Amino acid sequence: MIEKCYERAKEVIRICSTKHGLFASGGIDGYNAVWARDSMISFLGASLVKDSLFRKTFRQSIITLAINQSKTGQIPNAVDKFSKRKQHVDFASIDSSLWYIIGNYLYKKRYNDNSLFKKCKKSIEKTLVWLRCQDTGEKGMLTQLPTTDWQDAFPHKYGYTINTQALYHKVLNLIGNKKDAKKLNFAVNEDKDSKLWNGNFYVPYRWKNHDEYMEIGDWFDSLGNFLAIIFDLADKQKAEKIIFYVEKNKINRPYPAKAIYPPIKKGSRYWQDYYLDSDARDPYHYLNGGIWTYIGAFYILCLIKLKKLKEAVIEVERLAVANLDGDFAEWINPMTREHFGKLQAWNAGMYILAYESLKAKKVLL
Repeated sequence: MIEKCYERAKEVIRICSTKHGLFASGGIDGYNAVWARDSMISFLGASLVKDSLFRKTFRQSIITLAINQSKTGQIPNAVDKFSKRKQHVDFASIDSSLWYIIGNYLYKKRYNDNSLFKKCKKSIEKTLVWLRCQDTGEKGMLTQLPTTDWQDAFPHKYGYTINTQALYHKVLNLIGNKKDAKKLNFAVNEDKDSKLWNGNFYVPYRWKNHDEYMEIGDWFDSLGNFLAIIFDLADKQKAEKIIFYVEKNKINRPYPAKAIYPPIKKGSRYWQDYYLDSDARDPYHYLNGGIWTYIGAFYILCLIKLKKLKEAVIEVERLAVANLDGDFAEWINPMTREHFGKLQAWNAGMYILAYESLKAKKVLL
């Protein structure tokens, strides 16, 4: 099963590969545009495969994003110029710029080739300037508006989010800015006015404090917490607590992993009426506690990093079942196990990364 899923994962990446870059998903009903986060996350794993098409598509994905960069330096959320729809480029996203930088460094590392990196040097510098301008609190932490990362329709989080801080921590270390990385680490983990750590996991977001009242979320953001472990924002003790919380609350069941926990219901203080216009309006649907297997692969990387290899094997087997049953579905309802969408590139790419990392017994990033 594990091997079969690995082979199908490579086929899915081939299906999604185009001359414009990597589309987010394949097939007639696929997302036929180049998304920054989807393409860069997909190649975290796909670039481990010795395949000239994969390398060419990775390179073109970066180029497509670079040539559509905004004047101020923001990297597009999505470049949608390759279908019968009206051509357009979407922005309003903070993680696209962070993943773009991570992708550039990864391409250089994986292929031992700095030609593309040199070509994109000015673009990367502009992106970094744009990102620094998002530090509106002047604390070394990036701030964002609601629905401006991968969770682009739900839930309502803003200010300092764990997903963005984890990515920024990785970027700062990649560019060799250890001073600012250390400052960010302190702000997220220790500063009483900004820390996201609640003793068991990182809260999804936090903004201003108003005496006894705080603008803060208390649900579990799976991707943000897993990235914090993988990108060294969480120390070993915190990482162990996060994994314990996941297992205790079965966030990794029936397959790894639910996007958030617990789901947000109508009437909750976190509810917004605009959720009604999204599949996330119902608990365990879409972003509202649905299972996203690419996040499950990040969970497996956390287990591997913590040397929980027996547990990682079990989770890879579950991940393989989920991916094959739905042919790399976009998301899965954990209550009914019903699949929605198919041929999702980042699910395929991240499965490859989890598979190869488990074989190597270390996180290959």
